[in-house]
Amino acid sequence: MTSIKKVAVLGSGVMGSGIAAHIAASGTPVVLLDIVPAGSENRNILVQTAIEKQLTGKPSGFVHPKVAKLVTCGNLEDNLDMLADCDWIIEAVLERLDVKQDVYRKIDAVRKAGSVVSSNTSTLPLKTLTAGFSDAFKQDFMITHFFNPPRFMRLLEVAGSEHTRKDALTDIEQFADVKLGKSVVHCKDTAGFIANRIGVNWMMLGLLEAIRLDISPQQADAVMGKPVGMPSTGIFGLFDLIGIDLMPLIAKAMLATLPENDAFRSLYNEPELVKKMIADGYTGRKGKGGFYRMNKTGEKKIKEVINLKTGEYKPIESKILLASVDAAKAGIGALLTHPDIGGQYAASVLMGTLHYAASLIPEISDDIASVDTAMKLGYSWKYGPFEM
Repeated sequence: MTSIKKVAVLGSGVMGSGIAAHIAASGTPVVLLDIVPAGSENRNILVQTAIEKQLTGKPSGFVHPKVAKLVTCGNLEDNLDMLADCDWIIEAVLERLDVKQDVYRKIDAVRKAGSVVSSNTSTLPLKTLTAGFSDAFKQDFMITHFFNPPRFMRLLEVAGSEHTRKDALTDIEQFADVKLGKSVVHCKDTAGFIANRIGVNWMMLGLLEAIRLDISPQQADAVMGKPVGMPSTGIFGLFDLIGIDLMPLIAKAMLATLPENDAFRSLYNEPELVKKMIADGYTGRKGKGGFYRMNKTGEKKIKEVINLKTGEYKPIESKILLASVDAAKAGIGALLTHPDIGGQYAASVLMGTLHYAASLIPEISDDIASVDTAMKLGYSWKYGPFEM
């Protein structure tokens, strides 16, 4: 039986509040803390607002409004004492090393002996996060990388160090499995872990190859979606969903720690079009639009797609007519060998992605089944790269 009876989450952003909401759904009490905004009369305003957003979101981050009562709101200045009886303390603050380490010092000053401390980071190495901390802290520390939204995404990537207690890893895995319904994949302490290491490369390759081949985002997504067992968003729809401005941040964080010979270093390039889109506020669904946007003409809303060469928008086609998409009904092989633009695009992006995934064994994992599981659960692929 797991010894996790009470959990704390530090950082009430989209991920932190989502994690807190999901843990509360298991019947486990949760403490949620964040900073105090300058000049704010309500010192817990950030946390309270975050919980309200989780409650009213569509879909809600809570399985039922009643479980929100299990979340206790507080702040990092007045309520650190609330961490004293927590069995698992999850850090989900800004992806900045100085900010995270400052939080760890505060945690370590008040936590009880043997409580597990973990980071939800997806970019910073564990050994860097714990540099300068005591052996006792390192023994209780690990990375637990949830995927957004935590309520619906089953993947939990877990990474420990040579210092991390084996029983602590086991305890968190059992709690995540039994109480949270997660599929735990054990990762090595490498940049992007498994899912984002491969997924970010796949998305960047998909973007750059679409520009090179002069295929429209709508055509590219028609190919790199259901025909290859991937979500119907494809690549460009996924960019819009997660935020176009997020990709450069993730990529640059990964480039800071990737091996010098990693293929992503030679691949990564932020196109001028993307820089301009971000500068103009076209960051995806959270902004004015992205590679796709809704444009109002009179009383009618029309969905439009961007031209990757000119940056101009035009109405999307009612149906994409690509012979390669029809050929895919006979199998992925038929798609990859089809001579039209869709087949060329699929072959370039998929073969490049599969080759990159193969090159990362055993760097990111000793187990190819774990790699397949991470991509299926983290990116909703029907088949992992090795299955494919």
